[in-house]
Amino acid sequence: MDTALLIEKSILVVLLFLVSLGAAAYMTYFERKLAAWIQDRVGPDRAGPFGILQPIADGVKMFLKEDFIPAKADKWLFIIGPGLAMFTALITSAVVPWGPKLHLFGRDIALQVADINIGILYVFGVISIGVYGIMIGGWASNNKYSLYGAIRASSQMISYELAMGISAITIIMISGSLDLRAIVESQHGMNWNIFYQPVAFVVFFICALAETNRAPFDLPECENELIGGYHTEYSSMKLGLFLFSEYVAMFVSSALMAILFFGGYNFPGMDYLKDSPNLLSLISVMVFFAKIFVFIFVFMWIRWTIPRFRFDQLMHLGWRILIPLSIVNIMITGIVILRHEIIAYLGF
Repeated sequence: MDTALLIEKSILVVLLFLVSLGAAAYMTYFERKLAAWIQDRVGPDRAGPFGILQPIADGVKMFLKEDFIPAKADKWLFIIGPGLAMFTALITSAVVPWGPKLHLFGRDIALQVADINIGILYVFGVISIGVYGIMIGGWASNNKYSLYGAIRASSQMISYELAMGISAITIIMISGSLDLRAIVESQHGMNWNIFYQPVAFVVFFICALAETNRAPFDLPECENELIGGYHTEYSSMKLGLFLFSEYVAMFVSSALMAILFFGGYNFPGMDYLKDSPNLLSLISVMVFFAKIFVFIFVFMWIRWTIPRFRFDQLMHLGWRILIPLSIVNIMITGIVILRHEIIAYLGF
């Protein structure tokens, strides 16, 4: 492999790792501030000006707390569970195109760790592995509440992955590619998929809430039924990894929705900056992150305004409403795409 390319990718991986963890850390701060605003409170205001250092204080607290492993827990699985949940949340972002290519030192640098032509398949594959971290953690805890939470998480994720995958197929049909960068490029010039697939977006968004265990689909960690759900027995940094993985997954889910439906890093008027590729890349990355943070705000807003579903309601919504709706939508999309061939075949 080219040494310069290896250095580029290494720097990009480190930056992506730091950005994901930093975003996850400060998402906890903004969520607490948003919850305080909605509930007419102040929120974090002690650690630094306006409480801006609260995530750092929380991280230090997680590191310094006693690390406790229950006597009858499966020790190695108990340790592997939160690590696997965090690992899968982080590696999902490897195929995300963060912006157009930069031109530095006489080289075109792609702002994407792995530009593979089956990016969307990779994302869904990694998402499906993510449930193993929760399942392993709940099982290894040797606690009935943890196990109940893990079973809920696995059944919920399996149920909603179907509708999410089917809704994503309509985007693949329109763009004609599984490559996330190609999907972004196909939406150039405000030709965003949200205008053609609003139903697919609604289904995908609801499924993203369920996949990330966010309210009103936070049944796996339902505190008034299961104490703390799958992480009841966890403490210290292991608990921190589970909590962080949820926010990293929310960050990546928001990036995926921006890519599939809102043009990714595309923005109106970007053709005027063709002669300044580096400025174009910088603005495109900022626009992409702005779209991501809008989705994150909506995630948080929903959590503090909509009550939690019952588990039977959650299953009903997934299997009886979202999956049939996705199937009907994919059939209509196919008919619209092939309308000329169908008309010619019927002889009209």
